[in-house]
Amino acid sequence: MGARSNKTLREKPKQSKAAAAALKKFKKKPCSFCRDKVNYIDYKDIATLRKYITDRGKIRARRITGACTEHQRAIAAAVKNSREMALLPYTSTAR
Repeated sequence: MGARSNKTLREKPKQSKAAAAALKKFKKKPCSFCRDKVNYIDYKDIATLRKYITDRGKIRARRITGACTEHQRAIAAAVKNSREMALLPYTSTAR
């Protein structure tokens, strides 16, 4: 068992930065609240809030929902308020 030579450990040819960026490009999902110009997310609007929680009752992440930072914080606050008022469950009973 000898040591490997540099010939066997060749590196892949480097791509240019423009080519690498072109491969990583994706379309950002627009925030539905910004698109509709919503100022206030109501904690009593259960139909809207259900879209932003999982079947286990967890709040979905920004990268999944597509909400901007400002509206994701408002969603989290609204979900927490609606849980406190017993409109949404803290956890699901399904196991």
